This record gives sequence, C-alpha cells and structure tokens, in this order.
Amino acid sequence: MSARRLPKVAGIDSAVPGPSQNPAPTPAAPSPPVDAAPSAHQSASAPPTGPTGAPSAGGTPYTAVQDRLAGWVSDLTTLHELTERLAHATTLDDALRELLRAGAALVGAQRGMAALEPTDGLGPELTVGLGLGRAELGHIETIPRASGSVGRLLDGLPSPAARPPHRGGERPGPAPAGQPTPDGAAPPGAAWPSEVAHPDIAGEDDLDPHHREVAARLGYAASYALPLEPRAQPLAPPHDAAGHGPDNTTPPGADGPAGRAPVTPVNPVPVVDPAPPRGRIGAVVWLYDEPTEPTARQRHLVGLYCRYAAEHIGRHIELHRDRRTVATLREELLPSRLPRVPGVRLAARHHTGPFGGGDWYDALPLPEGALGLSIGGVTGSGPSAVAAMGRLRASLRAYAVLEGEDPVAVLSDLELLLRLTEPARAATALFAYCEPAHRSVVLAGAGHCPPLLIGDEHTAYVETSLSAPLGMLACWEAPSVGIEPGPGETLLLYSDGLLRRTGAPMDQAFARLHAAAASVPRAGRRDPDAVVDHVLRAVLPDGPGAGRGLLEAADAAANNEDIVLLAACFD
Repeated sequence: MSARRLPKVAGIDSAVPGPSQNPAPTPAAPSPPVDAAPSAHQSASAPPTGPTGAPSAGGTPYTAVQDRLAGWVSDLTTLHELTERLAHATTLDDALRELLRAGAALVGAQRGMAALEPTDGLGPELTVGLGLGRAELGHIETIPRASGSVGRLLDGLPSPAARPPHRGGERPGPAPAGQPTPDGAAPPGAAWPSEVAHPDIAGEDDLDPHHREVAARLGYAASYALPLEPRAQPLAPPHDAAGHGPDNTTPPGADGPAGRAPVTPVNPVPVVDPAPPRGRIGAVVWLYDEPTEPTARQRHLVGLYCRYAAEHIGRHIELHRDRRTVATLREELLPSRLPRVPGVRLAARHHTGPFGGGDWYDALPLPEGALGLSIGGVTGSGPSAVAAMGRLRASLRAYAVLEGEDPVAVLSDLELLLRLTEPARAATALFAYCEPAHRSVVLAGAGHCPPLLIGDEHTAYVETSLSAPLGMLACWEAPSVGIEPGPGETLLLYSDGLLRRTGAPMDQAFARLHAAAASVPRAGRRDPDAVVDHVLRAVLPDGPGAGRGLLEAADAAANNEDIVLLAACFD
C-alpha cells in the first residue's frame, strides 16, 4: 500500500518523496575526542537501549551517549566562559594571571606559575605567580632548567629518565650539525614535549635533588605543566622590495591594462609584514599540595584552553613589542642628555603615552654662550607622528643655529617647511633664545601653552598664546616676548598633556598648574629637578611618587597624552 501523496500547496515542493514505511536507522553517536574521558555525571550502569527503549544493536548505551553529549556541552560552556574572561584582559600581566586562575580551576590545582620566555629572543621575559610570593617564585627559578617543568618545555628536553641530570641550570646551546644535542635535548626537527607531569615529586628519584628540596620547602607535592605556543600565521604572503610575491615574477599591476606598457615601480618600498612571536613563548605550571595528576578529561580541557590562551597572549606580546619599538624610536629622537651651559641649570621630564604621541623638547647650545630651548608637538599619534616630530625638531635645530636670536624668524621658517612638506599636519611650538650671562630670554610661541616663570616673590605665566599653531593659517605671524629672569628664578616649559592628564577643564587645569608652581618649597626653587618633581606631584592625579615613578603612575589617568616638562633655572 502506497502512502497518500501531499496536495499541491504553495510553498510545498511536490517533488519531495513521501515518508518511508520503515523508520530511518538511528544515526551513530559522534565519537568522543581521543583524549576525552566520559563526563563525571555519565551513567555507566544504564542498560543498552535504543531510542525506542528496545535493546540497542550497538555496544554504546543510548542513555550514556546522551549523558556524554551533555557533558561535552557543559565543558564547552565552561571553556567559553573562561575564554571570554581571558579576552577581557587588557594587559599582558592580567592575561597571564587569568590564565593561571582558569587553568588551576580546570586541573584542580591550588597554585601555579607562568613564565614568558619567547624562543625568538625578542622578549618580553616575565614571570607571574598564583598563590606564590616573589620569594617563592625566586626559589622555583633556582631549579635547574633540565629538571624544572618550565625549562624542559622551553628547551625541548625529554624526560629526566632519558638523560643525565643537567647541572648548573644553564640553558643548553645548539649542537653542531650531525651531532647529538647536549644533555639529551631534542634534536632539530624532533617533537618537543607537549606536557610535563610530576605526580609525586618526592618519590621521583630521577629528578634533580634541588628540585625535590624546593618542592618540599614550598609545600607542593606534584606539578603539571603545559607550553604556550601560538599558531599565528603571516597575514599576507611575503614580498620583496620590488613587490614580488611567492607565486608571481612581476610586481602587482606591472602588466597594466590591456594595450598599455607595463608600469615600472618608482622608489619601491618593501612591504613589512607583522611579526608575531614564533615558536613557544612560555610555559605554565600548576602545583598540587598532595601527590596527584589531572585526569584525561582535565588534561583535554586545559589543553584546549591553553591553546586559545597562547594565541591571546601572543597578540599581547606583539602589541608590547610594537609599543616598545615606538617608545625606543621616540626616545632616540629626543636628547639623551641635557647640555651644560654656564649660568643656567636644566631639568626635563618626559613620558610618552601608550599610543606614541608627537611631543618633543630640546635644549641646544648656541654660539656666544647662548642657549636655545624648544618644546612642541605635532598632531596625530603613532609611528607617523613620531617621525614627523623628529623631522620638525631637527629642522628647528638648524634654524636655531642660523637665526636663533630671532625666535619669530625661527618659527616662521618652521611653519613654511611644515606647509610645504607636510600640508596635512599641524603643530604647536615654542622657542626661547636665552643668554644666561645677561639673564635675558626672548621667546615666541605658535599655539603652544604659555611658559611659567617661577620666583621667590611671584609666579606668573609668560603670555605667548596670541599666535595660531603652525600650519593652520596661510600666513603665520606672532610677536616675540622678552623677559629678564632674576637670580634663582626658573622658566618652566611644558606640554598640554600635563594639563589634559588632570581630567579637568583647561581653565581649572591652568589654575592647578599655577598653584602647583607657586607652592614649590623655597629651599627647592633653585633646583630645577626639585621644581619639576614638585609640579608633577601636585598637578597629576594619583601620583604617589616623584620623577619617573610618578610618570608611570600617570598612565592610569583619564587620557593618554604625552607629558613633557623642561625647566631652566638661572643663577
């Protein structure tokens, strides 16, 4: 007897065959991962029944399969929650601490240690502990690398039973081609250990005695360690300086449209691909108070989590390296030391925001015992702003040597250069021509914050804010201002980042800066270092220390502006 056919109704495909007379066979349950064990709440005593309650033809109980699938869903939910928390870690240190906390929960450990040591040698090297103080971390780091879990994972060493103990804790070096590696290290191309487990440290006679001694002193009896190895790939195929890719022999677009001659690249610029860390970047070890080791299910879960965590931490390392490169470039473009000129003493404080701004300062000895002081900044942030800052500062130095006694002419030439070479940028600048022997200063500003003159009897702003920033007007001009500082008075130049870091409106920020300068202790007013440190402590919010320590604390303020101060105290 054939089944009744469905009527032709809109939205129903009549070509679909009718239902089968016999029920379709039950699909086979998905096989679990190789290293995944049954869930804890899985029932092993359930009878082997199928979906209809009849005995199942296969060997896997249907109820047990459902329980196992429910366990997998629970595990995936747990991993999702943990990885989501890890994704919210905004710093490298926070990411490592979250990795330790989550991993300890997955493997049932009480304490742990994460060590960053990228194998490419580009850093950063960092050690973070969970439930371990600085002294305890120091004890663990004294364990020879050939015996410690972290050292074996980073150096690619086999188990201690396969080789004699390595003495001295030194990292083995590469072996000559065709010869075995020292101390039994894994030869090139061999698989490095994917985990290191010590279920009973006190009972493992092949461990280094110092390893067992440290474990007994710190009170842990077992450990389990995993490597951190991101599997990042290049974002784009590599190109050479002419633009050739791996699969083509001509630069992109060299053939040109049909009927036209090939295009020859002019001034080819090499394409620099991102350089994420390669290979193992570190290792993490969890410590147990009693002899034990994680189950197969726990190893599977923590392995999946560490795989994702390694990718996330690798991106943090790449960001850290980029910021370090920008900061190093920025520091190299600024004066490494201040000049010594008779009649005046100098001090400077400088801190770049995390995005690499374009603020600068300079102090340049000039002929006849004169001194040129400058401070300024270009719009934008990042490497391009840093490069533009370097070009403007170098140009200003040249103009100062040629015509430094006329600050307006110096800034006029700088403005013309900016309009011709970088028309899309604007900049602020202030230049002061100082004659310390006569205690005379002539200065001009281009949209920059007015300097402060700090003395025993008075503290006042030197008005230079009547001019526009460089590159903003078709014809720039500004008046110069002359002052004669008294003995012991200090001329303070600063960037607008000092004001913006307060988080207050600009009028209140100027008032706070004036009050801070006026409150410099009388005993320290003849010391430019004491002046700038006091101003920083009084102006910046949450500044517990002085000098560079305070500048590092200022990173937590509401914005990320650069901070630059330059003080000149006249004798």
